Amino acid sequence: MLTSILAVAGMGYFVAALIAALRFVASRRALQPAFSPDVTILKSLKGNDPLMLEAFRGHCRQRYKGDYELLFGVSSESDPATEAVRQLQAEFPERLIRLVVCPERLGTNGKVSTLVQLLPHARYDFLLINDSDIAVSPDYLDRVMGCFDSEAKSGDDARNEVGMVTTLYRGRSHGTLPSRLEALGIATDFQCGVLLDRMIAGKLSYGLGATLAVRRTAVEKIGGLEVLLDYLADDYELGARVAKAGYRVELSTEVVETGVPAYRWKGFFEHQIRWARTVRDASPGGYVGLIFTHGLAWALLNVVANSLSPLSLWLLGVSLALRCALAITVGGVVLGDRQALRSLWLLPARDLIALAIWAAGFAGNRIVWRGEHFALKNGKLRRQDTL
Repeated sequence: MLTSILAVAGMGYFVAALIAALRFVASRRALQPAFSPDVTILKSLKGNDPLMLEAFRGHCRQRYKGDYELLFGVSSESDPATEAVRQLQAEFPERLIRLVVCPERLGTNGKVSTLVQLLPHARYDFLLINDSDIAVSPDYLDRVMGCFDSEAKSGDDARNEVGMVTTLYRGRSHGTLPSRLEALGIATDFQCGVLLDRMIAGKLSYGLGATLAVRRTAVEKIGGLEVLLDYLADDYELGARVAKAGYRVELSTEVVETGVPAYRWKGFFEHQIRWARTVRDASPGGYVGLIFTHGLAWALLNVVANSLSPLSLWLLGVSLALRCALAITVGGVVLGDRQALRSLWLLPARDLIALAIWAAGFAGNRIVWRGEHFALKNGKLRRQDTL
């Protein structure tokens, strides 16, 4: 009986998320604001990645009317990422590209530590933070920075002023089945939730790490990037603090792409559980509510629990149809993710695994991040050996 109720509730979620996705698609028809403020792109680097240099090149090929600079931070000159930045400088001498050594470790989050040290070198009043492997279109800056256009209408009222712009993203898997499953989840689950949040609340109150474009004044108002030094979900926390300070957080119609590592199963589960426990820590009530987003998994379990009864099979058929419709709309239409469309046959297995990971998210606050063990509490990281 319980699995039947949860399967039906899951269908309701699929329908609501589908409506949210269609509304987002419709919003793309709106005229793009012609606002191109000068912007500094900040990137914290550690190590090299085969696709990293090509991602950097995409940032240098922008059709942008305003000025922009790229600021790369590394912990030392010996970091392999410095070679990629030097090559980029040689290939694009017309672009303002700077490499800054940021040797101090200011907090638990090494990425934020580097960004804190990079910020004083930024020339412009708008900042854009994204990860080293983010691949973008030539119109990326136009579409993202244009969302700040409301400043021309808002005067000094920060409640009507856009303080941050963020973007959806798709995952680019690499070879292994766990990598494909994570990329599929990004396209057909996580982004669905973001779109539904936006529709229900009429806005976002957090950021997505694929793009965090923010006013320098908003960063200063929340106490600087230093307030994020010990947070794991620094992107979420930055957006939440900007929203709490009275600014609007906008979702651009631009979609970017991030690489998904060629996970083995151990790394996959460590990453997924870290993600789940981060969400639970940030929003305990919301995390409990995710029980209703696993509709296909509940429908599959309902078939087993009811011994292949006609009603359970009917529920499974309807659930599968709605789940596929949502996946195709968000993965294919919204995100343009061809990999996700080719992986739709993995949805039942992926959703069952996701349900198990959701349950495991309740079983403690320990996580593994970059090979180190931490405890997560109130969004902050503590090394396990200090507990």
